[in-house]
Amino acid sequence: MFGIDFTKIPDLFLYDPNYPLLFGSSLFLFLFFALLVFYRIFAKSNNARILVLIIFSLYFYYMAGGVFLLLLIANAILNFYFGKGMGATKVEGKRRNYLLLALLFNLGLLVYFKYSNFFIQLVNDINLGQFELIDIILPIGISFYTFKSLSYILDIYLEAMEPTKSFRDYFLFVTFFPNILAGPIDRAAKFLPQINKSYSLTRKEIALGLMLIMMGLIKKIMIADYISLNFVDRVFDSPVRFTGVENLLAVYGYALQLYCDFSGYSDIAIGIALLLGFKLMENFNYPFKAKSISEFWRRWHISLSSWLLDYVFRPLQITLRNWRKAGNITALIITFVLVGFWHGASWAFLVWGLLHGIYMAIGMLVQGPKRKFYNKYNLTNSKILGGMQIFITFNLVAFSFIFFRANSFESALEVINQILFFFKPTVFIQFVEGFTPTFILLILGFLFHFLPSSLGDKVTDKLSKLNIFVQAIIFTVVIWVVTQVQSADLQPFIYFQF
Repeated sequence: MFGIDFTKIPDLFLYDPNYPLLFGSSLFLFLFFALLVFYRIFAKSNNARILVLIIFSLYFYYMAGGVFLLLLIANAILNFYFGKGMGATKVEGKRRNYLLLALLFNLGLLVYFKYSNFFIQLVNDINLGQFELIDIILPIGISFYTFKSLSYILDIYLEAMEPTKSFRDYFLFVTFFPNILAGPIDRAAKFLPQINKSYSLTRKEIALGLMLIMMGLIKKIMIADYISLNFVDRVFDSPVRFTGVENLLAVYGYALQLYCDFSGYSDIAIGIALLLGFKLMENFNYPFKAKSISEFWRRWHISLSSWLLDYVFRPLQITLRNWRKAGNITALIITFVLVGFWHGASWAFLVWGLLHGIYMAIGMLVQGPKRKFYNKYNLTNSKILGGMQIFITFNLVAFSFIFFRANSFESALEVINQILFFFKPTVFIQFVEGFTPTFILLILGFLFHFLPSSLGDKVTDKLSKLNIFVQAIIFTVVIWVVTQVQSADLQPFIYFQF
């Protein structure tokens, strides 16, 4: 009668690894709308509202990760009791034992799922033995929810916060669906106090949430997926088939793709959380506007960089303080090698992390002389110099992304070789003619990135003044436009592999 195929309803509760539930899919948007309806119905009952949110979070993770939901639940249970046990005693030895158990459990899981085959292959390569690689499926989001859990444990150990007495609250913190798969890596100290606040949203918060979701979908589907499928993937899959010009444009294209893909996810996650009454930490702040590598990391994947600053770099810096500047440089190099290793078990990721560590170390060494030079020649506020710094920083970052994206270390070297020795500038015209939509998106993507950040605030302010029904119409139109230009099935977000 209504054209509803009831035989497909069971599919809503069955995990399909070929079609995981993703932000931006029509199914997710429908389910999220239904969640908001129920959420609003139970708005006055905090316990019922939180229960609905927990159930949906578990459902969402199951539909995205299948049976690994059990691992997520185990992570939440064990870390809650590790934190509870640590908070219940003042005996330093017992506190340290709880910390060691938590580190062994959390890092042990990461090592097993992400790095087992890397170390097995390393042993085989250096002829210490010949072992079969293990058939391992990486649980989606494990790096992110593990770091969330570890921040909770470490903050308790460092006495930066008291452990929560509510397992329900901690369970929601770990399983909260907007950021469970790819961040932001929120901190328990900021998230937990929000759980028991009454649910109320201002017009501006609603407008901002909708704005973030719309921008995230545009970044992901209209820009990242399109330039990936239609150009970037083709070049990186076979660099030697393309000239240096095309390889260079693919490198720039991948920098934009990665930013739009990952920041798009973060925008959607933060927007969804805001509509549910939760404020997640900012994860991107126009990173390609950075004038130095250190500034880049204050703008790029902020939740990870701040996590590593608090729990890795600063402890190393304190430990190596007697080495003075050499200690700081050593701490930087170690931290960024770990950044690379966190992203994946390959030499290419390690090189990518090492490059940023070297960039940061050089920046630290020249900071003093550079400041004196700028002051001497009154260059501190020079817009020309600032533009040059942005250009140099972006190219250093883009160069490092070659190792981040390449299918192998050898493939990364092929990309560099093509750029250096087979450049052929005349091919640029052919690229513009043959990949016109891609070229336009590259220009528009970078153009919008370098527009004043205040523009987004103005648009959000205008949107907040519109009637809720007008906002809904705009939101619907944006989604329709995005789906119309979608060139294929929705592509998984890049950071799901980490």
